[in-house]
Amino acid sequence: MNKPQITIKDIARALNVSPSTVSRALKDNPDISQETRDLIHAYAREHSYKPNVLAVNLRASRSNTIGVIVPQLVHHFFSCVLSGIETAATKAGYNILLAQSNESYEQEVNIVHSFLAARVCGVIASLAKETSHYEHYQELLNNNIPIVFYDRICTGLQTERVVVDDYAGSFAAVEYMIQTGCKRIYFYGADPHLEITKNRRNGYLDAMKKYKIPVDDSMIKLCDTRERAIAITPDILESDDKPDGFFAINDETASGILYACKLVGVKVPEEVSICGFTDGDIAQNTDPKLTTVEQHGEEVGKCAFSILLEKVEKSEERASNKIVRTNLVVRGTTK
Repeated sequence: MNKPQITIKDIARALNVSPSTVSRALKDNPDISQETRDLIHAYAREHSYKPNVLAVNLRASRSNTIGVIVPQLVHHFFSCVLSGIETAATKAGYNILLAQSNESYEQEVNIVHSFLAARVCGVIASLAKETSHYEHYQELLNNNIPIVFYDRICTGLQTERVVVDDYAGSFAAVEYMIQTGCKRIYFYGADPHLEITKNRRNGYLDAMKKYKIPVDDSMIKLCDTRERAIAITPDILESDDKPDGFFAINDETASGILYACKLVGVKVPEEVSICGFTDGDIAQNTDPKLTTVEQHGEEVGKCAFSILLEKVEKSEERASNKIVRTNLVVRGTTK
């Protein structure tokens, strides 16, 4: 079992000095003799002492810890965003307090309150699917804690944002499918109140409109998980007016469509084309491999931290928004 982390009080007790002496010695305060400082440093190294970052922040005039909220750590895109944030934060000397909302509004509210208690200097967040009220984020702003939203942004508050070009990515994907022979393409999207759903849906609709392909309500489905795609797609594929293409809001959903095609014996891409959105590990591991829109999650994370750093260190008044370009990666699920 791991040994419990020792504290300043533990060191003081072991060396028979006061906690304040230990604290000042660890900071190399010249008021403490060199002999005592060496003794305390040696003991701290021997017992793997590490300062309590949150406790330090509570005493400091300015924290160097940022709070990061991800909806799901298992999602390839969000893990890439986190990697970008961590890389940039480490380089700038900042710590990360990471929390996962698990797509829950209630959990997201609790996370924000914990960030307030920890006195983080800023927050980088992507909204949970359930979130449609933003009072908890306003509470951060009321306490002069800047926020940068990424991917799933909040349009109800005046905050900084980093997004991928969802509209252009969707338009390019659907246009490619049309140009390679698709005439009836279904769109599988997420909750309609999310900005990414609106933007990707609009890209799909405008591409269809450009090529004068009619779209009816039956062609747009609320479906953003692999499980849901597997459940609803077989009936759609066996209907009289079946599609010859699917554009999915993420790769997980696209992989579910592909699996459903195999269940009912529909050949991909000969009979049906499929395109996803993310370009994570799933896209590389399906058979055939998924055509998809690459999101560049790591760049999103680095941009989000860079913008937050400007707000924290320079109190930048001007709003900074960043759009990261996407690109279509053509593989085996389209012609």
